[in-house]
Amino acid sequence: MNSPARGARGTDDSDTTPLRGPRILVADDSRAQRMLLAAPLRRSGFEVFEAEDGAQALALVIEHGIDLVLSDWMMPGLTGPELCRALRQRGDADYVYFILLTSKNERAEIAEGFENGADDFLAKPVNGEELRARIKAGFRLLDMQHQLSEKNRLIGETLAEKQRLYDLIESDLREARKLQQALLRERFRDFGPAQVSLLLRSSGHVGGDLVGHFRAGPTQIGLYSIDVSGHGISSALMTARLAGHFSTASPEHNIALRHEGGGRFRVLPPEDVVARFNDLLTTVIQSDLYCTIAYALADLATGVVELTQAGHPHPVVQRADGTVEFHGQGGLPVGLIDGATYDRVRIELGPGDRLLLASDGLTECPDPAGTLLAEEGLAELLVRNRGVGGPALLEALNWDLSRYHGGDSFPDDLSMVLYEFAGGAVI
Repeated sequence: MNSPARGARGTDDSDTTPLRGPRILVADDSRAQRMLLAAPLRRSGFEVFEAEDGAQALALVIEHGIDLVLSDWMMPGLTGPELCRALRQRGDADYVYFILLTSKNERAEIAEGFENGADDFLAKPVNGEELRARIKAGFRLLDMQHQLSEKNRLIGETLAEKQRLYDLIESDLREARKLQQALLRERFRDFGPAQVSLLLRSSGHVGGDLVGHFRAGPTQIGLYSIDVSGHGISSALMTARLAGHFSTASPEHNIALRHEGGGRFRVLPPEDVVARFNDLLTTVIQSDLYCTIAYALADLATGVVELTQAGHPHPVVQRADGTVEFHGQGGLPVGLIDGATYDRVRIELGPGDRLLLASDGLTECPDPAGTLLAEEGLAELLVRNRGVGGPALLEALNWDLSRYHGGDSFPDDLSMVLYEFAGGAVI
């Protein structure tokens, strides 16, 4: 019987410990019986240890890393089943294959052996051929168990590494979310004759929506709602880059203003601003991403709003009496066609009127059956909330949308700009 070479227990593939032969312990209170069993095993190349009682056997297993135990049933100190139970109670120690030697053949005794953790039985007197077959089967199972343990170890290490990387990515995404939310420096601002409120909610850690406002002149403010195609990190990076082109702190970098020298800037009409945005994406950034945009230039003194829609959902006006209107003709998204031109829409707002610019995450949000909210549903929500204004209105719309959807995990980013005109002196 050839003995399989086995590595020392408790080592991995990188361990330099030399391979050793399999170790078998023969436990029997009869010296003659031990010699009868041990001699042929040694001739087959096994390293054999002998114990004359259960306590000695337990100590040898622990000290020498025994692989397989051949144990008599009846021994002083610990019986064979008691020895087996003691080995099984060692917790995370390497598995020891246990064969009980017995002259018993009653079913109750055999069941007792299995209940204490025995793997196999050999009837006494032991037949040599049967002994070799049982030991060969035992080591085959031990090798399978060792291979399975090694695979589980590798899987565990791989999962641990993946978890580590996931935690790092999760941490980075949380920081990216904070940075993206920081792009909304003012979620509410009172300009005197009008107030502007913003809401930005990503469907994931980061998203491709961007909303904001800036002071364009003594009595004018710019409002923008942008939705970059796709989702996730690439879209979020694009929104961060685009945000710099509507800067209030650096008007020379604001795409809606033209520097005319001497610290003077001219406010561009909305269609020109969107056209410049299109040129920026098609000729400078040259990304595979595109975006939709609604850009409005609001006059605080007169209530007039001029806006351009480029593939974005229709801007919504709610009059003071609650009537809801949708404006614009659609237009081409930005970044698809070089040299695209855009139209301008003129809207006159009176005291109590308000304008809402929102991404398609609002009107294209589905209910549990898959039916989209659409413009009709948005109009109903605005009428329902006509007595609510400012940031409270945006939160109310967000709440109503979650009820419509059947949960607050929306399939797309959600962003809104609310411009409420009251009239009066400009701050």
